[in-house]
Amino acid sequence: MLNVQDFDETKIDWKPLPGPDGSPADHIGCSILHVDNEAKIVDVLFKFSANEKIVNHRHTSDFNTFVVKGEHHIYDLEGNSKEVRYPGTFTAGVANDEPHTEGGGEEDVVILFSLRPYSKDKPIYEILDDDGEIASIMTFDALKELHETGQA
Repeated sequence: MLNVQDFDETKIDWKPLPGPDGSPADHIGCSILHVDNEAKIVDVLFKFSANEKIVNHRHTSDFNTFVVKGEHHIYDLEGNSKEVRYPGTFTAGVANDEPHTEGGGEEDVVILFSLRPYSKDKPIYEILDDDGEIASIMTFDALKELHETGQA
């Protein structure tokens, strides 16, 4: 049986995730574990910093999450807590127009995301600026390229 308490995040090759301007996004690291080119699914570990929030965004494709370590905090764009997910929590998510941000609790949080656009062109995420406008879009092909070039 899986024991999430035994997870050793130091064994992961964490890479910065590019933000809308191409420089590393604040408070987020990632490690792409697998890219299924046929099904158009990307499995990636994300690490969000403790007591911080990542970029505002919206999920535009289906996804599954599994909290591996730490508390996964989800906030609305005003910073109000919407939900806290604890280690061992699995969630099947669907594309949603509601923008939000996420982060860690008292320690960094590690989450396995299975991103499922099922298309190379359909956006996975819309990254939003401080006004809630789309600053950039993340697609299957963009994540695949980050993986193939060793950037994530």
